[in-house]
Amino acid sequence: MTQHLYILTGASRGMGLAMAQQLLKRGNVLLCISRNVNPALATAAQKADVPLTQWMQDLADGAGASDRLREWLNSQNPVDFASVSLINNAGVIPPIVPLRQSNPADLALALRVGLEAPMALSAAFLGGTNSWPIPRKVLNISSGLGRYPMASQAGYCAAKAGMDHFTRCLALDEALHANGAKVCALAPGVIDTDMQVQLRGASGEAFPDQSKFLQLKAQGQLSSPEAAAENVLRFLASPDFGREPVADLRG
Repeated sequence: MTQHLYILTGASRGMGLAMAQQLLKRGNVLLCISRNVNPALATAAQKADVPLTQWMQDLADGAGASDRLREWLNSQNPVDFASVSLINNAGVIPPIVPLRQSNPADLALALRVGLEAPMALSAAFLGGTNSWPIPRKVLNISSGLGRYPMASQAGYCAAKAGMDHFTRCLALDEALHANGAKVCALAPGVIDTDMQVQLRGASGEAFPDQSKFLQLKAQGQLSSPEAAAENVLRFLASPDFGREPVADLRG
């Protein structure tokens, strides 16, 4: 069997949407987990004549999402696939203000979507495919902000730093098993998405680094979602994937 199975969160827009479109175009089987379904993906799947499943799922409910994924995996036949990969791409930036001005509910949402859900989905994925005799991969889409602190970004930075470190732990777990999954938390670079619009539109008083993001846009230093998606998928397909548990496409 030559078809590969991909499970992708945050696939309805931005780089997630671009990854989904490229995966479908290449003839892969795809399960998308997002807050909304995207009709363009259904059209792309029909054009490529490949299976597509789209779930409307609130990833703030990591337990519910993981239970649903485990049940779905149990209904699949691994002989139908050449490999299986989970891409944890979804994330949320809470309002860009100093921590002392942050709403606890906003912080909780950022951590649930950006850290709790990837951990829960990874657990369900690895448990549900434990007996599958095919290559398995977990790609966590991280950020440079998980490695470098920034004022008024405590919630997002904490979620991505936690993602990096749980991926390191996960790599140690999987290395103990003969068919352990290859895992990596990858920073994909600076991409021209709605998240960048949010950063550029923040109050300069509340966000001291706003000018840096305005400059990146003005100087054309942002990658397009399509180019970033292509680079991420190339990295995922590389034989070196998983050699290091934390990586950065910018070197």
